[in-house]
Amino acid sequence: MIAPRPTAAETAGNTLLTLGSAAGPLYIVVGVAQILAREGFDWTRHALSLMSNGPWGWVQVANFLASGLLVIAGAAGLKRVMTTGRGRTAGPLLIGIYGLGLAGAAFFSADPALGFPPGTPDGPPAVITTHGLLHFVSGGIGFLGLIAACVVFAARFRTEGRSPWMMFSLATGIIFFAGFAGIASGANSPTLTVAFYLAVLVAWTWLTALFWHTEASTRMGRSAAAA
Repeated sequence: MIAPRPTAAETAGNTLLTLGSAAGPLYIVVGVAQILAREGFDWTRHALSLMSNGPWGWVQVANFLASGLLVIAGAAGLKRVMTTGRGRTAGPLLIGIYGLGLAGAAFFSADPALGFPPGTPDGPPAVITTHGLLHFVSGGIGFLGLIAACVVFAARFRTEGRSPWMMFSLATGIIFFAGFAGIASGANSPTLTVAFYLAVLVAWTWLTALFWHTEASTRMGRSAAAA
């Protein structure tokens, strides 16, 4: 039996999911490249947001913006193909909020701090600027959206009987929440900073896998319908 032609919504949805799948690898590769190349940057002390400052700050600004737009594209793809089931509205919306938070972080740079860029006094910013505050607010809203999305998708996968994906989603939400809470405490501990980097890596892995898995499931579902 010949498989039915995909609808325009499915085709557009899968294209958007493919774009979303590129967000995590882009963010991580560009971030690691900067960690290795930027003078004075210590990943055990400095958040990646500080990379937005200095002569090469535009690289991280572009990284935030491009990654955020790709996440928004992936969220739109989820909305197009998730037409039934639990969380079909809230899940894509919350992931879209995470994308908006990343894009917002591009427009509002973090204040220089902790000796970065080189020449900046050690310690926290002496004065928190408006753009520095908005950077924190944008990031915080985006992070909370991602954490909530993990919970929503965990509930969706539980309803569908997909225990591995349910546990993956729930664990990602817990790990990312713990990492965010640690870094937001302002303790400036190397342990907390490194833990947050690891939490970010877990979150991007989950999000990339979610986009890829949803696209693959859509294609396989159409093939199964034709069998």
